[in-house]
Amino acid sequence: MATDTTSRAGLWQRAQAMAAKTPPERNRYVDFLRALSILAVVSGHWLVAAPYMKDGAVVGGHLLGILPWTQWLTWGFQVMPVFFLVGGFSNGVSWSATRRDNGSYAGWYTGRLQRLIYPVLPLFLIWTLFALFGTAFGVDRSVVKMAAHLALVPVWFLSVYLMVSALVPLTHAVWRRWGMASFWVLIAGAIAVDAARLRFGVPYIAFANFGFVWLAVHQLGYAWGEGRLVGRRGPLALAICGLCALLALVRFGPYPVAMIGVPGSELSNSMPPTMALLALGLAQAGLALLLEPLGRRWLQNLSAWTGVVLVNGMIMTVYLWHLTAFVAVMVGAWLMGGVGLHAAPGSGAWWLARPLWFALYIAVLLPLIGVFSRYENIGRGADQREVPLARLITGLVLICTGLAATAAISIASPEGITGVRLWVVALPFIGAALIGFGPLHRLAKRLS
Repeated sequence: MATDTTSRAGLWQRAQAMAAKTPPERNRYVDFLRALSILAVVSGHWLVAAPYMKDGAVVGGHLLGILPWTQWLTWGFQVMPVFFLVGGFSNGVSWSATRRDNGSYAGWYTGRLQRLIYPVLPLFLIWTLFALFGTAFGVDRSVVKMAAHLALVPVWFLSVYLMVSALVPLTHAVWRRWGMASFWVLIAGAIAVDAARLRFGVPYIAFANFGFVWLAVHQLGYAWGEGRLVGRRGPLALAICGLCALLALVRFGPYPVAMIGVPGSELSNSMPPTMALLALGLAQAGLALLLEPLGRRWLQNLSAWTGVVLVNGMIMTVYLWHLTAFVAVMVGAWLMGGVGLHAAPGSGAWWLARPLWFALYIAVLLPLIGVFSRYENIGRGADQREVPLARLITGLVLICTGLAATAAISIASPEGITGVRLWVVALPFIGAALIGFGPLHRLAKRLS
């Protein structure tokens, strides 16, 4: 116990030392929003997943389907738009600095790609081993597939964000030339995609909104970074217009209230994103920017800012491993005869038990953070050598394809000899080797 307390104190002291060295020109509110958005997503995932015991087996309940009124809560918990807003701010500032220093795109993007992909590889490795050997320990293959798929679903976001970041030189150049017009063009594109999909039934076109919706929010980040959304009038107008559009789309359009997918629903607002999710993103962006002056004053407090620095230092690890912690707790409860899983989801007893379950998730997540956050730090301190552009783009495509396939179909398969889709697992590792991941990078150099 004393060792754990000392370790936590050491983490706080290191974060405090970093916080004290923060340059005065840094916008601390950006880091706060980044941490807040990821923690909100983590909390939302832990809340909506509602497994329970039925006839001696665990049934994977979903709170939004069991209690329809909870779908309104997703307007607060679905905050990925805030992360893309922050991404636009950070990417715009970073790319502008690179251009001033006559840096190259390959050098700039290699560093960002390394920082984001390094923490993912241990997660893939652990779950691949579980998928390979889980059945040998008596776990049914269908259960292995369900667990692996649940734990690895969060990687979809990285696939999209990496592609959005890869386009920064283009989108930033468009922003510098046309300003807010570039934002409105993307809005028009998102509207056209939804119309083609929902009115005319054009197949597969909905996936284009992974680009139009998230790039539109990302453009707002550029506007924020260049001071185009300061004061009260602009953010307030953005928040009101976004909220009114969202209410109209949900009330009079075909869009569901829930901003994430609900089992049994014919239409999801997030996979792929719709105009409703974009409207929510505009409302959230406006509200966040409206509160910026208050937030920046609060973050002048060293303790508050130290907390933000601490969370941001492990934020990717928290995001990537939070559902692994959830699965581990559920497996433990099942092995103990379903203890705690007999309360009906949505009942009074179920709600009263949420704080205890959240405490268990956090208790399991903390050691995972202690073990795997080092890979996040390796990514930050990686040798950001300039990888040849062709190899960089090839690595990016392989990584994003692997991450997207993982979220869509899982690395585990109930069929085949191994029970693992090895090609899905291999893609991110090969891509990482191409962009420079330690021994994998050296192997790629020999092969090339």
